[in-house]
Amino acid sequence: MISFPRLESWNTLNKVATIVATTDDKKRVLCRISMEILIDKFGASEEEPMQSVAEYRTNIEDAARKLIENKSYEDDGSILIHADDF
Repeated sequence: MISFPRLESWNTLNKVATIVATTDDKKRVLCRISMEILIDKFGASEEEPMQSVAEYRTNIEDAARKLIENKSYEDDGSILIHADDF
């Protein structure tokens, strides 16, 4: 089972939100979603992007879970959530 501990961060330089997933084998996976997608999909504000992450966390987790299950990892082992993942 993939779980999502309440670990999250915002990268102001890249404008990317990151949440953390933990896989069955206890591996931590960084799951990233861009400001652009947060605005387009969830109506996020540029001033408070993490508010949308909190509000739509279940949707973001579902998208990340599918990507992890499909082993859609980036070269660095992270997951990058795209607009068409929703």
